[in-house]
Amino acid sequence: MYGINELRLRVDTEGADAVWFSLGNFCDRLNAKNSMKILVIGSGGREHALVWKLAQSPTVGKIWCAPGNGGIANDVECFPLDLGDVRAASDLAAKLGADLTIVGPEMPLVQGIADEFASRGLALLGPSKTAAQLEGSKIFAKKFMERHGIPTAAVYGIYEQAVDAYTDLCSVDWPLVIKADGLAAGKGVLVTSSPDEATAFIDRVMERKEFGEAGRRVLLEEGLQGEELSFIILTDGKNFVRMAPTRDYKRAYDGDRGPNTGGMGAYSTDDLLPGELEKKIVDTIVRPTLSGLEKDGMPYRGFLYFGLMLTPQGPKVLEFNCRLGDPETQAIVMRADFDFAQACIAAARGELAGIQASWAPAASVCVVLASKGYPDKPEVGQEVSGLDSCGRVSSGVAAFHAGVRHEGSKYYTSGGRVLTIATAGSELSSCRYSLYSVCSTISFSGCQFRGDIASPCTPKAQRAKEAVEAHNA
Repeated sequence: MYGINELRLRVDTEGADAVWFSLGNFCDRLNAKNSMKILVIGSGGREHALVWKLAQSPTVGKIWCAPGNGGIANDVECFPLDLGDVRAASDLAAKLGADLTIVGPEMPLVQGIADEFASRGLALLGPSKTAAQLEGSKIFAKKFMERHGIPTAAVYGIYEQAVDAYTDLCSVDWPLVIKADGLAAGKGVLVTSSPDEATAFIDRVMERKEFGEAGRRVLLEEGLQGEELSFIILTDGKNFVRMAPTRDYKRAYDGDRGPNTGGMGAYSTDDLLPGELEKKIVDTIVRPTLSGLEKDGMPYRGFLYFGLMLTPQGPKVLEFNCRLGDPETQAIVMRADFDFAQACIAAARGELAGIQASWAPAASVCVVLASKGYPDKPEVGQEVSGLDSCGRVSSGVAAFHAGVRHEGSKYYTSGGRVLTIATAGSELSSCRYSLYSVCSTISFSGCQFRGDIASPCTPKAQRAKEAVEAHNA
């Protein structure tokens, strides 16, 4: 009998010599389909959405998540992981034989997980520790933008002593934006027109040290007028593809009231970003940012998030994130009509040129279901019911798990943001109807969610319309 590599196949090709290769080689080529193994780092709704989308690629054979959560564990194998331990993450990727690791949250990137993987010859999609300072330090990002002429809000000052910040509150224009320099889980920014509120926030950040080292320095900058837009790209450092434009909702309660959160919902439509405005964003912000990163010796591979304000003077950068947003990702993946995994692999390899991203259907919406007390002191341990309604009440609705643990056949809340319910369709209004129909059937004690995500009747929607009209004028 012949071994598999001793058998040879002849393939006759028109106009060329016959090509011979072993049957073993032929089988290897056939098996290349569904052969890619991907590790996703993170534990929230964003990571569940990534796992869900990556699994749709015909080139992906295996997906893992670390640490994952109770809902993700129903879909793929999860492994325990301290997100701050970048060496443990690289050990896990090496042990699993992952062909690519994709990092969801910012903390591992800011702590240098990409550098650790690179030192061991392991493939990872994400920027270096130096480049990740664009998110890890608001002051670093501001100086980067000033250095490379990227439009952003003017800065009143950078402060290491609270007394100096208090003093300068007397000479700023209102509204004012106060930012803690480091990572603060979406809670380190205050937009206010109240001197008393500003004083109290500086006290919390710098003197009470509620955000620890992240609040050692703060910056004061002008409050820009307009509407926000999340513009995210996937880049290999030179080439990029844009993700579908999204708008997220940071405030906890309807009408943009209440404290800032990590995000309470998002939506995406084609008309969020007219062609001329997108070109201006690309020409004045995206390309100068990528060029500046290269000039500063910080080549960037991964997702790069531009938090923009659409002002009457044009788009300006509010912040950078060195990864996909949450909950923007949940809205994005519902519209992605291309091989998301292949695009990620190409970016990690520096081979993104030629990759095309297409988006359908025309709209998507997602809403976050949060625990009582979120974002300050969320109550956890509540049983979640109604999750099976996602497929029964409305087709095309997905539930992405975040702060959820799984015990037997039951789910319990384990964090502030518990679930993200997402849907897509041809019209925004029908998406909203399907989405809120499902949200009303899912329950746990203290469940809270905004009822005005993507509503055309909110102040946010009106400001967005005015911002686009001002640009087109």
